[in-house]
Amino acid sequence: MKIGVPKEVKPQENRIGLTPDSVKILTENGHKVLIENNGGFEAGFENEHYIKAGAQIVKKPEDIFNDSEIIVKVKEPLSNEIKMIKENQIIFTYLHLAAAKELTEGLIKSKSVCIAYETITDNNGRLPLLAPMSAVAGRMSIQAGAHSLEKNQKGRGLLLGGAPGVDPGTVVILGGGVVGENAALIATGMKAKVYIVDKSEKRLDQLKKIFGSSIIPISSEKTDLKKLVSECDLLIGGVLVPGAEAPKLITKDMLKLMKRGSVIVDVAIDQGGCIETSKPTTHADPTYIVDNIVHYCVANMPGGVPRTSTIALNKATLPFLSKLADRGYEKVFREDKNFLNGLNIFKGHVTYKAVADVFGFKYFSPEKEFTN
Repeated sequence: MKIGVPKEVKPQENRIGLTPDSVKILTENGHKVLIENNGGFEAGFENEHYIKAGAQIVKKPEDIFNDSEIIVKVKEPLSNEIKMIKENQIIFTYLHLAAAKELTEGLIKSKSVCIAYETITDNNGRLPLLAPMSAVAGRMSIQAGAHSLEKNQKGRGLLLGGAPGVDPGTVVILGGGVVGENAALIATGMKAKVYIVDKSEKRLDQLKKIFGSSIIPISSEKTDLKKLVSECDLLIGGVLVPGAEAPKLITKDMLKLMKRGSVIVDVAIDQGGCIETSKPTTHADPTYIVDNIVHYCVANMPGGVPRTSTIALNKATLPFLSKLADRGYEKVFREDKNFLNGLNIFKGHVTYKAVADVFGFKYFSPEKEFTN
């Protein structure tokens, strides 16, 4: 099968869909891989690395889209890319459609087969292709938040880990999933005071076993969120509803309770954000201020560490891509319900219910199409 990997065009997005090691495995299995010229350069992967792995270097993205049966990306297609997508072409990438109506409409019109990394599941209901980037974003959220707390970034002028004779800062993490756990890993390492809020008592017990007394686990149903918000120096939004828009847990009015110069890092911004005042930002201009509160809402945080992120992402995506290329989507979808959960758009139909619901589109059940 012909697999095309265009250079990412989202601002400050330096990851790439495939590493040379992944290309080598795919080409050895008989697949043809097209890589856009210098597509992996910013992640530290040179053209010659891809050529040595068996790929063909292509100068123009148009030729990638024209000649490929599967398009492998990292981020969602932008408007110029949507125009190049062919009918029946497979698009395999992060989509986050519940926060992107125009993108959803464009992909519907393309009549392509759109598989979202973030909604593929495993047998335990987890999201194996979202997890590596959630881990990276969770760890980066504390780094970004600590930096944003510096006075020259218009923060409180507070060192998150404190100093001899000075108390550390307080971190409140909303959501105890992969983002929350990895944020806590860095925050506790910096000796901050860390609260983790989650609705699952079972998950909170797991986190308590992992971190011991280094964290304070709190049930979302039993806490006064306004009081927590008023006490924190750094708030991490790590709430996830798979494939759906993130719930707005922090309202604009609640910002007035926060300390002047405290920081919000909304990791959920890809899915619309879990803070009412959040709006997407970029690595080039990552923060803005609302009611004296610094907001960091970069929509592709792992893109800031493209080498680490690309390698981590490929370890998760390659087995799925290999199966897709070896066997074709029809056979894979019939045999693997977890993979079928990744199908968001199919030949002009919305096949992920949360996306259909948020925009009022008609939902087409993929099980009806791919039932033996």
